[in-house]
Amino acid sequence: MLTMRLTIRHLFIILLVLGLFILTLYPIVDPDFWWHLRTGQFIIQSHSVPHMDPFSYNNSGKPWIAQEWLSEVIMYGLYILGGYGMLILVFSLIIIGAFLISYLRCPQNSRPYVAGFTLLLGAFATWPTWGVRPQMISLLFTSLYIFLLDRYQASFNPKYVIPLPLIMLVWVNLHAGYLLGLVVICIFFGGSLIELLTSRLQNIYRPSKLAFKPILILSGSFGASVLATLANPNGYHILVYPFQSLSSQATQQFIQEWLSPDFHQLIWQPLAWFILAIIAAGMLGKKSFSPTKILLTLVFGYAALRSMRYVPLFIIATIPILAEQIGLFMPNNFEKKPTSWIMKWISPIVVVGYLLVAGLLFISTVQRQPKAEAAAFPEAAVDWISINQPEGNIFNSYAWGGYIIWRLYPKYKVYIDGRAFDVYGDDLLFSFMNVYRAFPGWEQTLDSHNVRLVLVEPGSGISRALINSFNWNILYEDHISIVFGKK
Repeated sequence: MLTMRLTIRHLFIILLVLGLFILTLYPIVDPDFWWHLRTGQFIIQSHSVPHMDPFSYNNSGKPWIAQEWLSEVIMYGLYILGGYGMLILVFSLIIIGAFLISYLRCPQNSRPYVAGFTLLLGAFATWPTWGVRPQMISLLFTSLYIFLLDRYQASFNPKYVIPLPLIMLVWVNLHAGYLLGLVVICIFFGGSLIELLTSRLQNIYRPSKLAFKPILILSGSFGASVLATLANPNGYHILVYPFQSLSSQATQQFIQEWLSPDFHQLIWQPLAWFILAIIAAGMLGKKSFSPTKILLTLVFGYAALRSMRYVPLFIIATIPILAEQIGLFMPNNFEKKPTSWIMKWISPIVVVGYLLVAGLLFISTVQRQPKAEAAAFPEAAVDWISINQPEGNIFNSYAWGGYIIWRLYPKYKVYIDGRAFDVYGDDLLFSFMNVYRAFPGWEQTLDSHNVRLVLVEPGSGISRALINSFNWNILYEDHISIVFGKK
C-alpha cells in the first residue's frame, strides 16, 4: 500500500521533516542546561518552587524568580526517564513542531516545495540557537500563537482565539518568553486596526459596530491572556521580570546570546540570505504585504538584529511571508504527470534509508554526549574537587557555574552561574568580570567573598594573575581548566 500512495510530494514532506530532525541532533553543551537540571531535581525533591537562591554562596537567600520552574521539572523528569537521549529527542520534536506550524501557515500554492525550501533556509539561519533549552518551548508556543491568530484573522472565527489564554496558563510557568504571546496579540491587534482605518480612509465610510468586533475580540483575548499570566508561583512579579531582564546592561554586554548576530561568521550567513530574500521578494513580488505581516517582519526583525536569541522567532514569523512572495512568481506544480511506477518503488526505499540514517545519527549523538561534555566543561577538574574536597568558596568561570551546580551541589556552591539577571544583577556581574579579567582590586573582591578556590580556563586573565601571585598554588591543571588554592 505504501508503494501505491507515496507520491513525490509526500516523499518531499517526509524528507523535509527527517532533515529537520537530523539538523537538531547534536550533544547538549548549553551552559545553562546543568542548573536547569539541578533546579528540576530540587523542586521534585523538596515539593516546592524555590523563591530564594540555594545554589550560590554570595547571594544565598536572595530572592529568585524561578520563571522556568515547570520546564525544569519536565527536563529532570525526562532525564530520569531516558537520560540525555530522551532530552535530545523531546527538544528535537519541540523545534520541529515550531517549524512545521510555521510551514502550515504558508499559502497552499507554495506548499510543499517553495515553502519547504524556505523553511530549510530558515532552519539553517536559526540552527546556532537550538538546543535543550526552555527557550525552545517559547519558540513552539510563539509559532502556535501566530498560527491561531493567522487563522482568526482569515476567518474571524472566535474558536481560534479561545485557546490563547489556556495556552498562556501553561506557557507562563514554562518560560518568561510568555511575553512574546502578548506581543503577538498586540501585533495582530495593531495590524487589524491599521487595516480598518485604511479601509475607512480609502472608501470614505464610517465603520459599523460589526467592523470593530474582531478588534474587540482580540482585546478580550489579550486581557484574558494577561490574567492567565498571574497563575504562577511568583504571582504578579512574573509580569515585571521580562522587562527587568531586558533592561540589564551587564546581560546585554557580557552574555553572548544577547549580542547581535555576527554576519562575519559563517554560521550566520543563512540569516543574512534569509533577510536579503525577504527584501528582494518584497521588491519583486506582485502582492503587497498586509499591515499585520509588515508589523510581524519589522518587530521580530528588529529583535533578531539586536539579539541572536530572537533570530528563531523572526524566522518562524516570516517563513510564510517569504514563501508567499516567492510562490507568486515561481512555479510549484512539479507533478503534472502521474508518479511513475519506478518512483513508487524507489520512494519507500529512500524513506526507509533516511529513517535508518536519522536513527543512527541519533544514537551517535547520544553516544558522543560524554565526550562533548568533557570537551566543553571542566569534567576532570570537578572530579578532582569531588574526590579531594578542598575547603573554601569557589570562584568559577561564568560558563561553568551551572555544571558545578549539577556536579558539586550541595557540598559546594558557586560564585556565579547562568542565572545572570535572575539572581545576581548588574553589580555582581560587573564585579565578576573585573575579577575574571584581573582588573585592579580583584584580590580584595575575592577576599571579601572568602574565596579559597578558583576554577577557570588556563588562558583567562585571573589565571595568569594567580600564577604570578605568591598567595596561590596550582592544585590541578589540564588543557581545559585550572584549579587554584589559596595558601
